[in-house]
Amino acid sequence: MTETKKSTSVKKTKTTKKSTTTKKNKKSTLVIVESPAKAHTIEKYLGPGYTVKASMGHLIDLPKSRIAIDIDNNFEPEYITVRGKAKLLKELQKDAKKATTVLLASDNDREGEAIAWHLRNALQDQTEGTIKRIVFNEITPVAIKEAVKAPGDIDEDKVNAQKARRVLDRLVGYNLSPLLWKKVKNGLSAGRVQSVALRLICEREDAVEHFIPEEYWTLEADFIKGKSKFSGELISYKSEKLDLKTQSAVDAIIDEIKNSTCVVSDIKTSDKTVRPKPAFTTSKMQQVAANRLGFTSRKTMQVAQQLYEGVNIGSSRVGLITYMRTDSVRIAQSALDDVRDWISKNYPNDLPPEPIQYAVGKGAQDAHEGIRPTYVTYTPDSVKEYLTKDQFRLYSIIWERFVSSQMNNAKNRTTSIEITAGDAVFRLSASKIIEKGFYNVIKLLSSKEEQTGSIPSLKVGEEVKAQSFYPEQHFTQGPARYTDASIVRALEEKGIGRPSTYAPIISVLLDRYYVTRSNKQLVPTTLGRMISKILVESFPEVISEKFTADVETDLDKVEQHELVWNTMIGNFFTPFKQLVDDVMLKQESVKGAFDEPTDQVCDKCGKPMVKKLGRFGYFLACSGFPECHNTRSIPLAKCPVPGCDGEIVVRKSKGRGKEFYGCTNYPKCTYITHFKPTGQYCPKCGWFLVEKFDKKNGTYKSCINPDCDYLHSAEDDIADVPLE
Repeated sequence: MTETKKSTSVKKTKTTKKSTTTKKNKKSTLVIVESPAKAHTIEKYLGPGYTVKASMGHLIDLPKSRIAIDIDNNFEPEYITVRGKAKLLKELQKDAKKATTVLLASDNDREGEAIAWHLRNALQDQTEGTIKRIVFNEITPVAIKEAVKAPGDIDEDKVNAQKARRVLDRLVGYNLSPLLWKKVKNGLSAGRVQSVALRLICEREDAVEHFIPEEYWTLEADFIKGKSKFSGELISYKSEKLDLKTQSAVDAIIDEIKNSTCVVSDIKTSDKTVRPKPAFTTSKMQQVAANRLGFTSRKTMQVAQQLYEGVNIGSSRVGLITYMRTDSVRIAQSALDDVRDWISKNYPNDLPPEPIQYAVGKGAQDAHEGIRPTYVTYTPDSVKEYLTKDQFRLYSIIWERFVSSQMNNAKNRTTSIEITAGDAVFRLSASKIIEKGFYNVIKLLSSKEEQTGSIPSLKVGEEVKAQSFYPEQHFTQGPARYTDASIVRALEEKGIGRPSTYAPIISVLLDRYYVTRSNKQLVPTTLGRMISKILVESFPEVISEKFTADVETDLDKVEQHELVWNTMIGNFFTPFKQLVDDVMLKQESVKGAFDEPTDQVCDKCGKPMVKKLGRFGYFLACSGFPECHNTRSIPLAKCPVPGCDGEIVVRKSKGRGKEFYGCTNYPKCTYITHFKPTGQYCPKCGWFLVEKFDKKNGTYKSCINPDCDYLHSAEDDIADVPLE
């Protein structure tokens, strides 16, 4: 009996050992990426033996509640597990225990390298397997499998560059923000790069406000020759360049030449070669998407991320574009081979003898290729049914830009005709594309762009007849406010930020309500301008373009192992901290300086209301606070609805929180407008004026009354009407 039990026990033990041995011999690889969408795509490519999980970005970072930088110990950061990420980290540690190999596949940039570094440190004591780093520029089966076959080590210099940026930004933000709390208002914050961008936007707004428009006039004339009728514009008078300031000056010219003989005095034809542009960098993609598609920078990057991480094309999941954060236009040889093969089959006459090489911009990190489609055979039309509208539009301009970059030049032909009438010279011109070249794949190219204007058949010396004249008044336009596209271009040109930071810079300024969008323009708020003024006056060197650009250069040196990261921080922090301390002592507080008494009465307690500057601009608050917490929006204009005694105030939609302007008597009065009231009233009908914008007139004031044609222009003198 005893022996039988013993035998059974031994047998069971052997079976268990055999099972354990089999499990240990089974190879398993854990791949950790940043996002679930990417994990889903890559897992399909790798197949059995691989588990792909997402870290959801940073799992370990600096705490939000304190500065967490040991200034006395070489600025060492104190990292913690990000709040809410502990469970996910434990799951990854559990997965790592089961794996014989862990491959860290976060994005191939500084942030991605830091994520991989933190993961390695958190997992290395939890697994006996090897932990390696893999990188790739595109999510395709070939690229992923090649990366898995050649794993490497974490780039410590790239990690140190990210650490330096993170520490520097923390030191600046956590020293400037308390200053703003004490001197301006609680809850405010300031950042190193965002403050420079805010400065640029505020300086541009100052230029817009101080611009004084000047009147000028142009003159067009209709000419006829036989049955042909054509228009020309006056370009010179008495051999001098036009400078017509008044209508009387134009009328004088018309009176002098209206009976003159009109003769064709010159005909010129010129050809212009138009070269294709290189594949997109991040900033150029954001600029073109803003200008042609109306996308914000944030939206462009969100849609690009979706295309990069993969979409379902039929039964397979495909990463459609390469990595979307890059400042390089370099293209891999394999991609050049593919696109040249496609062009040779579809547009053989527009294939250059050799691939076109583009110079990489000064200061570009060149870690990634330019943004291109992963498979050039996936034309926009062929995948349209699988994409959302926004995905299709962005993918189209990426595909077209890349394919066109490897095609022959286009050629435009411009013909201009000059007609002399007395001492006046008129010019009419037209252009057309005579060799389409790379334009063949630009689907967004309109017929208007292919040919502008039409030229009649005329010869030098021929007489034509002036039929009518059209003088037109204009006003010079001042500098335009920044848009998403133009601020990104400015940041790039000035060396401020990097491809990964352009969209977040704009988003932070909008989220903090330092800047708002109006007609796609970036307009600083009163709060934003006040903060910028204090920072610029107190920290001119820190909140400067040069300092911010120099920081980017130093970060590059850290990544290239040419500069020690904490030495860089030390050189900056000592004088900076001394300056902060001095400003804290000397800067006068402006807290409460923007509070204004009003004649408005609290409808809850009867006490006077006070105009205050809050997180989202000005508002009315009861002077009986804290006993009374009543607040109201500031009225901007009287409601124009007949019989309504309400006022127009700012309101926000429930869903997206988008601003609009509605009556205080809602729901009794449902009047709304999406144009911002100016506080001025129409001299024709008495309704209020709103700010509008279009490409022809720029920003202007117009009457909100649909039956009134009043368009506010520079010569009108309208006094602000006091709000009751």
